[in-house]
Amino acid sequence: MQRRTVIAPDSFKGTASAAEVAAAIRRGWLRARPGDECVEVPMADGGEGTTAAIAGSVPGARVVSVPVEGPLGAPVDAELVELPDGTWVVELAETSGIALLDGVDRESCARASTIGLGQAIRFAAEHGARRVLVGLGSSASTDGGAGMLSALGVRFLDAAGADIPLGNRGLHSLESVDISGLVRLPADGLVALTDVVNPLFGVAGAAAVFGPQKGAAADDVPLLEAGLTRLAQVLDGAPEASGDVLALAAHPGAGAAGGTGFGLLAVGAEVSAGAVAVAEAVGLRELLRGADLVITGEGSFDAQSEAGKVPSLVRRLAQEEGARFGVIAGRVGLGAEERAVLARDGVSIVSLSELAGSGQRAMNETLDWVEVAGERMAGTLEF
Repeated sequence: MQRRTVIAPDSFKGTASAAEVAAAIRRGWLRARPGDECVEVPMADGGEGTTAAIAGSVPGARVVSVPVEGPLGAPVDAELVELPDGTWVVELAETSGIALLDGVDRESCARASTIGLGQAIRFAAEHGARRVLVGLGSSASTDGGAGMLSALGVRFLDAAGADIPLGNRGLHSLESVDISGLVRLPADGLVALTDVVNPLFGVAGAAAVFGPQKGAAADDVPLLEAGLTRLAQVLDGAPEASGDVLALAAHPGAGAAGGTGFGLLAVGAEVSAGAVAVAEAVGLRELLRGADLVITGEGSFDAQSEAGKVPSLVRRLAQEEGARFGVIAGRVGLGAEERAVLARDGVSIVSLSELAGSGQRAMNETLDWVEVAGERMAGTLEF
C-alpha cells in the first residue's frame, strides 16, 4: 500500500543544508519503499539556512542577490528571497554573520556591525516588500542592531554631533540619536525570527552569553554590556522615540544575534519563534494533511529539540494531523528512559553516530549516512 511521507528536516549545521538532508532521506526511503510518495519540505528555525529553506519550499519564490557591507565592511553578496505574497526574507547570517569572517578575536568582536543587515532590509523595503522576515542567528557582532538601524536612516552621534564608528566600540561614545531619517518600513512591518529568548542585558543577555562565541575575552564582556546599555538609554531618551524603548531590552529575544532583536523591536518589529514563522511561510501544516508519516531531523537531537526548535514544532503538527513521527539526527543526546518514553509515544529515532559507529565518521559522511538512516526507518516502521 502506498504511503505518503513528508520530510521536513532542519539543516545539520556545518555539514549539510536542510534541502540536502531532505533529499538524502527521500533517496534512502524510496530504496526501501519505492512506491511511496515523498514530499520534501526543508525547514529552519530562523537562523542560518532560513532563506535557503524558504526559497526551496515555496513555489514562485525568487532569490535576489544584493551587495552589502559585511560585518567588518568588506563587500558581501547576500541572498534575499522574495515570495509571491510580497513577503521578503532576509537572513543575518548572509549579511553580517560570523562565518563571513576569517576568524574572530577581541578586535573583530568590538568592531563588527549589522550594517549589511540594514542595507538588505532597506533594499527589500525600497523594492515593494509588504513584510520582511528577518532571520537572526550566527551573528558576528554585539552592536544591538545599531549598524542595521544606521543603514535604515537612524543617525548615531557623539558629543560633537559626528557619526560614531560602527560596532559595539562606537557605542561608548554615543550621545544622541536622530531618528528623523528612518526610511519608510514595509506596511505589514518587520518580523524577527529567532529560537532564543535571551534579553539584551544581564547574565543571560547578549554580551554575557554570546560575546565569548564572537571572540570576546572575559574582561571584554562588561565593555560589550556597557555599549549595549548606552545604546538602549540613548534610544529611550530620543525625542522621536515612541513608547518605553528601554523596557524592550527585557523582551524575550531582545538579546538575539548580539542584541539585533532589540534593534528591531525599537523600530516596531515583532519577534516570532523562527520555526513557527518558517512553517507558516512554507505552508507546512497544509502539506502534512493526509500524511502517514512525518520525518524531521537536525544535527543534534536532545532535550533542547523538544523546546521550541524545528523537531518539536514538526512533531506537534504531525500529531495534530494524526501522522506518525520520526527523527533522524547526527547524534541523539537523550538517555535510555527518555528514548523509551518517545518510543512508547510512537516516535521513531535514528542516530547517524550510532549507525556509522562514531560521531566523526557520521560528520565526515553525513549525507551518505542520512540516506542509510532513511532506508533504515522505512524498512523498520510498521504502518
